[in-house]
Amino acid sequence: MEQTFWGKLKRVKLSDLFHIFKFLAAWVICLFLRGKHKDLWLICDTENEARDNGYWLFKYVREHHPEQEAAYAINRHSPDYERVAALGKTVHYGSLKHWIYYLLASKNISSQKMGKPNAAICYVLEVYGILKNVRVFLQHGIIMADLSYLYYPHTKMRLFVCSTYKEWKYVNDNYGYPEGYVQQLGICRLDGLHDFQVKKGQILIMPTWRMYIRNDIRSVSREKALEEFQATEYFRYWNALLNREGLYALAEEYDLQIVFYPHREMQRFLDAFEISHPRVTVASWPQYDVQELLKSSAYLITDFSSVALDFAYMKKPLLYYQFDTEKYRQSHNASGDFDYEKDGFGPVVHDADEIIEKLRQSAERGFENEEVYLKRHASYFDLWDKDNCRRNYEAIKSI
Repeated sequence: MEQTFWGKLKRVKLSDLFHIFKFLAAWVICLFLRGKHKDLWLICDTENEARDNGYWLFKYVREHHPEQEAAYAINRHSPDYERVAALGKTVHYGSLKHWIYYLLASKNISSQKMGKPNAAICYVLEVYGILKNVRVFLQHGIIMADLSYLYYPHTKMRLFVCSTYKEWKYVNDNYGYPEGYVQQLGICRLDGLHDFQVKKGQILIMPTWRMYIRNDIRSVSREKALEEFQATEYFRYWNALLNREGLYALAEEYDLQIVFYPHREMQRFLDAFEISHPRVTVASWPQYDVQELLKSSAYLITDFSSVALDFAYMKKPLLYYQFDTEKYRQSHNASGDFDYEKDGFGPVVHDADEIIEKLRQSAERGFENEEVYLKRHASYFDLWDKDNCRRNYEAIKSI
């Protein structure tokens, strides 16, 4: 759900204003460097992470097209930095050099809309037509909601990557992009989901975030922030599930190991969850990698998260725990064309008792997926191969 202007203004920090000076300095420097970088691709995911579609594209470019000048923007203190630096050129996220590369690049490529040296300043440069480069949105996941902040008037992106025909048609028909700007190429990280080994009995619980929690809980006191978080419906429902005796009994009966890994926007509240049962692990970033957890798990419990589509892509069983649908739609993401009941890849449940029962049924089947969801997989994932990075590279190169 798109934020109001006042909502965005409240999140502007003093450090954002300092970037104006970096931008001006970089602009002057670029006057002398313009001819040396005729086709530089600047790629990134988020400031502190290289595990998404940007990383997968950068890896593909360095391994298959080393002649293409490309740099990856990431914080040099990130736990992922060494892995990216081993592939090729990097630039410290938000630095003067990052600004220089941003202005020099012929293609700015990211899995995140805000994947820039400074989101606030770059928004003005891009949306108001001051910067005339090509911007490519690799996407963070497959779209299932009405994400108004990704409408063309708010991004002016030249290439918007989709993974399925259904997603492409929805974005192409509703987001306002010119003809040819939205393309069905497949997000890059899907290339890594064809080879995996499941840990027997590993159950992954991975809910997405809530914008109203992220925006409303801003206390500088860690104790106060955790206290406010514990008062939310989100915490109460997930904490109750994780501490449910029925879940523990099921885990003992079927030898299950449960991993709880909430969205990165919720990771700062992990200490609010007090779980001591040996069969439940509260997983934190960066010790755990999202894609590796998805690949190694036998069953997924999520809510509205697009990680469900990554999991379903591997033809594995899952369920959607949706206890706050109305509030989620009002305060986070509005409904799109994806109907969880008709299009989803697992049952939609609304209370913890249903979760225990559905999980038991799946455990009894040895976590073999049901035919109804395999049929949905066959019709939904019309691109199902290891050529997503190649298609993305060729489409970007052709612009």
